[in-house]
Amino acid sequence: MDLVADIEVSLEIAPMARAAITTGIALEIPSGFEGQVRPRSGRALKEGLALINSPGTIDADYRGEIKVLLVNLGEAPITVRPGDRIAQLVIAPVARAELVEVDELESSSRGGGGFGHTGR
Repeated sequence: MDLVADIEVSLEIAPMARAAITTGIALEIPSGFEGQVRPRSGRALKEGLALINSPGTIDADYRGEIKVLLVNLGEAPITVRPGDRIAQLVIAPVARAELVEVDELESSSRGGGGFGHTGR
């Protein structure tokens, strides 16, 4: 589902500035699911428009209006106009894991290696 800017007038976002854009949408997401707000790839590539917290999570018990937290990572101001498609919404199941505290972790081929340690 596309999330559309529900604003009355255009809004300019300066380079490296952030803005919370209203969508005019409120949802009741079923228990066991979440909403994931994701960026639109075309605007990210062409303008540097990104989401601050991507993907943004909408919990099943949230009942307020969905707002999209945008950041301008480009070098020029970006104008968001009423009706602009600014993000995408995906509804996805949420797995609930039961964590168990242990004194020692099982070994793996990767171990504690971080970024760049997958053998590529």
